[in-house]
Amino acid sequence: MSHFNDFNNPQVAALPGHLKQFIVNQHYEHYTPIDHAVWRYVMRQNYSYLKDVAYYPYIPGLTKAGLTIERIPDLQEMNNALAKIGWGAVTVDGFIPPAAFMEYQAYRVLVIAADIRQLRHIEYTPAPDIIHESAGHAPIIADKDYHEYLSYFGSIGAKAMFSAQDFELYEAIRALSILKEMPDADEDEIRKADELVAYRQENMGEPSEMALLSRLHWWTVEYGLIGTLEQPKIYGAGLLSSIGESASCMNPEVEKLWYTIDALKYSYDITKPQPQLFVTPTFQNLIDVLEQFANTMSFRRGGAYGLTKAVESKNTCTAVYSSGLQVSGTITEFKADVHDNPYFIKTIGPTILAVNNKLLKGHGKDHHRDGFSSPVGRLKNVDTPLEDLSADQLKDLGIIEGIEAILDFESGITVNGTVKSILSSTEKIQLITFTNCTLTDKKGHTLFDPSWGVYDMAVGEKIVSVFCGAADKEAFEDIVYKSKTETHHVEYDWKTRELHKLYQQIRNCRLKQGDYGFLGNVWQKLQHDHHNDWLCALEILEMLEHERIEPVLSAEIKKFLEQKAIAEPELKKLISDGFYLIAHPVEQNLVF
Repeated sequence: MSHFNDFNNPQVAALPGHLKQFIVNQHYEHYTPIDHAVWRYVMRQNYSYLKDVAYYPYIPGLTKAGLTIERIPDLQEMNNALAKIGWGAVTVDGFIPPAAFMEYQAYRVLVIAADIRQLRHIEYTPAPDIIHESAGHAPIIADKDYHEYLSYFGSIGAKAMFSAQDFELYEAIRALSILKEMPDADEDEIRKADELVAYRQENMGEPSEMALLSRLHWWTVEYGLIGTLEQPKIYGAGLLSSIGESASCMNPEVEKLWYTIDALKYSYDITKPQPQLFVTPTFQNLIDVLEQFANTMSFRRGGAYGLTKAVESKNTCTAVYSSGLQVSGTITEFKADVHDNPYFIKTIGPTILAVNNKLLKGHGKDHHRDGFSSPVGRLKNVDTPLEDLSADQLKDLGIIEGIEAILDFESGITVNGTVKSILSSTEKIQLITFTNCTLTDKKGHTLFDPSWGVYDMAVGEKIVSVFCGAADKEAFEDIVYKSKTETHHVEYDWKTRELHKLYQQIRNCRLKQGDYGFLGNVWQKLQHDHHNDWLCALEILEMLEHERIEPVLSAEIKKFLEQKAIAEPELKKLISDGFYLIAHPVEQNLVF
């Protein structure tokens, strides 16, 4: 049974094509009995512990997100549940680019990594997995204030300026997370990948808007606490899905700070426990801090500041004229006056023109394949901005279709050509197209020559906004960035497949609730062929203890696990927590 992402869910169905390209089939049948056991162990631990320290909607939120303790969630069931609260979910292949991740949030769609962590990473994995995404993010979605914050964050994050270094770091982290989840990964390769992540983190230069936003995201959505400094509750998905750090984060050694805009100053390392965490008194405070940062961003500031960020970004960016015209391409240069007001912009390579995020007909990247340039600003000795001139005012200035016109800008740029067409909408003039056109600056340098063809001149007094990405992303779909590094899918040897069968036998027995006579045989097989295993042994012990049968066998298994906890200290907490759950059981068919 291969479950493709549910396009019947209204939120998922509304996704644009450039986001749908990241979606992969869930392939539910690929989850092994060990995978389901890992899910069950983590979820039982979560329920046992988080009911006391998680923000209060977490436990009922599990049901609202379509999750159960017993098995890995089915995406179809999650989508049916999430649709009732106006959200959806899709499965993807590991880490996706930050800008795309943010945009999914803006569309109110949860991005869920289809894979699940290995047993050896049961406490925490740096790789995104279905435990982190669904058991971490999904349950808290039911809280209205929180999901308003999440979608608002996405809409702002989708416009954030990112740098070449951001992409290099993203690729390094993605590669490291894939390596760490490979059962046969070379330790030397992991070390090199770790070093590369560290190197790129230390050599980011001045952090971009996306890098700073990712910090706010990390300290809230991933690792946030809510309430008081003395007794905070967990709402961050990274903590909710980490059975190790959800407990250790409450230790006094982990400093608790009030969440303010100062959280921007704290970088983070995804491979290590966090030395400090931030507490917000309310979810509204998260929105207030985000709004404070958004006011500093290029998409709100525009002008020379935004254009400078766009040039530095070297990515596809959009400059928005005050007329509403959007120019999307790689902005390579701009000219500004002594007051820092831009008066000329230029892109190279494929460029599109749009209004209200929709491509203007005839102005796609094929038409502007070699770039675009245009003046910005007012006409000399004209009180009204060009974009606001009426038909009669245009006529008075000699700007008439089919007639040669000369436009002198305050900046000293002169446009001389025959007016071919005037495009306007929303009561604003946005584009004037010329034939036989010459464009010169105040020093007489040629900026456009008639031999270059038709000239499309953008109209607008100011650049009011600059943001990363294209205005109409569908028009740029074939050049949207997507990583070529794919996650590793394990080929299991016969011995591992035999172990899967033992886990499945235990699972079948538990679900059917009876016929426990063969448990001793499973234990003997485990001892003989899979002596390193501890989780299957724990599951056998759980059933023996709960049914109060085979006390000799139960004692033998318990002794084995106690010795393993001593011999392998990294398993001590996992095993002792397992013992605790056997003594304090979570109801098997628990309805949250």
